[in-house]
Amino acid sequence: MIQRPRILESLKNAMGRSRVVVLTGPRQCGKTTLARELLPEESANYFDLEDPTSLARLDEPMTALRPLRGLVVIDEVQRRPDLFPVLRVLADRKGAPARFLILGSASGDLLRQTSESLAGRMERVTMGGFSLPELGAEAEQQLWLRGGFPLAYLAASDADSLAWRKNFVQTLLERDLPQWGVRVPATALQRFWTMLAHYHGQTWNAAEPARALGVSESTTRRHLDLLTDAFMIRQLQPFHANLRKRQVKAPKIYVRDSGLLHHLLGIETFKALVSHPKLGASWEGLVIEQVLLREPHDGAFFWATHQGAEIDLILRRSDGLFGVECKRTDTPRLTPSIRNALGDLGLARVAVIYPGAKRYPIAERVEAVPLRSLGEGTPLFGAGEP
Repeated sequence: MIQRPRILESLKNAMGRSRVVVLTGPRQCGKTTLARELLPEESANYFDLEDPTSLARLDEPMTALRPLRGLVVIDEVQRRPDLFPVLRVLADRKGAPARFLILGSASGDLLRQTSESLAGRMERVTMGGFSLPELGAEAEQQLWLRGGFPLAYLAASDADSLAWRKNFVQTLLERDLPQWGVRVPATALQRFWTMLAHYHGQTWNAAEPARALGVSESTTRRHLDLLTDAFMIRQLQPFHANLRKRQVKAPKIYVRDSGLLHHLLGIETFKALVSHPKLGASWEGLVIEQVLLREPHDGAFFWATHQGAEIDLILRRSDGLFGVECKRTDTPRLTPSIRNALGDLGLARVAVIYPGAKRYPIAERVEAVPLRSLGEGTPLFGAGEP
């Protein structure tokens, strides 16, 4: 079993502070497994809303939940949004006899419901698939090809992993999204998602996919938001600085899991991946997701100007702005874009992540960092000057 100490520690800390903790993340990323480390499934305090028995127990939610003490887990809570007002009442009881851990696989409506019903009472923790710190540096190639979903990564073969990912996409579109109230045909969303895979790593332009699909731009935006809410797509927002340069204002689009990206692109083996035209974009998406899973931050952005300057990822932290460049090259060097970003944005440091083995300084405040070092626990942004 792959241990996930970082997310488990974050979860325990949140539950120590807050009466209600919302653990969100994509389907099949390991939320239930993590929750069962804290509370056994056979406990009377565990409710899985995909289990008819648990649903029946919550026909009268106040009657079922009021007597419970200690930790109470409610899994797949987006299936019963009517529970949120009940949880608010129970969380406000004197002495807080119970604390609630609620798990959900949809971010948009779920978070709006929790923020409205549980304002001031809840804390949110978001998790994704496996990360390099959890798997170790030697897992880099398999994680990149198969992605971070546990059952995809741990499959007996690449073919089994691909079959799991194909079934995952089909189940999400045909069963899960309709259960969450989505009324878009699965075939339409499949075509749109496949098209997004070809836009992976590019700035979003609603007009092009709208023309290709024969729908309005507003329809494609709704489709994009649906897949974003399901944690399948990341919309990386642009960073705006007070400059005289014209800056890009549209988000960049990424398929969050590299394994799902490769399935949508028809990439089945590592040999096919390294010869594919989207190799560089796939690498960029992998690096961005791994950095965001590992590095603490208060906001994540990209930066680009219409003059051609660009930084793949900017992390806003309490001690400043930090840049990340993703370069699939043997010898990354200082580029004009990095130089411009250091001057225009005042970045504290820039890490140029590449697939090599040696970490070395490139210039003042700029360092080449092997991707595998993210799995070794070393700081991404070194201290001191080269």
